Amino acid sequence: MTAQGAYPATRLRRTRRHAWSRALVSEQAITASDLIWPVFVQEGTNKRSAVESMPGVFRLSIDLLVKEAARANKLGIPAIALFPAVEPKLKTLKAEESYNPKNLVCRAVAAVKKAVPELGIICDVALDPYTTHGHDGIVKEGDVDNDATLAVLVKQAVAQAKAGCDIVAPSDMMDGRVGVIRAALDDADFNEVSILSYAAKYASAFYGPFREAVGSAQSFGKADKRTYQMDPSNAAEALREVALDIAEGADFVMVKPGLPYLDIIASVKQRFSIPVFAYQVSGEYAMLKATAEKNWLDYDKAMMESLLAMKRAGASAIFTYAALEVAAVLSKSSTAACT
Repeated sequence: MTAQGAYPATRLRRTRRHAWSRALVSEQAITASDLIWPVFVQEGTNKRSAVESMPGVFRLSIDLLVKEAARANKLGIPAIALFPAVEPKLKTLKAEESYNPKNLVCRAVAAVKKAVPELGIICDVALDPYTTHGHDGIVKEGDVDNDATLAVLVKQAVAQAKAGCDIVAPSDMMDGRVGVIRAALDDADFNEVSILSYAAKYASAFYGPFREAVGSAQSFGKADKRTYQMDPSNAAEALREVALDIAEGADFVMVKPGLPYLDIIASVKQRFSIPVFAYQVSGEYAMLKATAEKNWLDYDKAMMESLLAMKRAGASAIFTYAALEVAAVLSKSSTAACT
């Protein structure tokens, strides 16, 4: 007699035999509501500029952004994240444009909120698009000054909240920034504006295409962000970062990049009772696009597998430049299933 639970009495392939049985036992699924679309905004009217290193990604003028935001909302994507391509003439050592109430991001937020009020808007709180050197903070004597940077980040976050932003997302990795931003928002009567902290943002090689998209690659040059972004070799440190940001008032935390740091996503999810977001960064997206263009893999399947991996690890939501593509594929699949 065969022992219960052993072959041949137990054959796990039985549940994989048919599409319907695989669907019944599926443990994870990607839906449009899991996606956040990071989008680049630029000055101008009816202007769409391709990001060469990110096929299918464009910098959009505000009028085109509004149209695409409406499409994202129609596809069921709950939120977009705005990143500005700031004109070089507006970049300074102290990033004053970052908190200008009429800057590109603030005007974009107001326009999207007016046209698509039900769509969530997330704003990046960091200075790299606004500085001449491409660092995420104020540089003094060759080093990024943590506390001087905090004072500017506070102004930037409040300006974004006044424009109508729903979630401010400090991605700078300065110590103490969540606490001072939370206090400033509350003092300005924006207690309902949430904070998404990039709590575990690694000094990754996968950010290159993003820096081209926002125009910070040239100014960044050989500058080193390893003094404030995390060492890719460290895991326990990520848990310390998350714990500190939660204590300071973060509503959500981010792990960035996504796929190379699935272990960090899983550890944070297991340790803390807080929504964990993952960011499929520009380099991850560009790799899939580039290999698909050479017909070395099926882009749609590889993209979905990558996103599923992040959700399986514990991600509550995923930033991906493929959000519109993925949501459109899911919409078609849903329509086909109902006919």
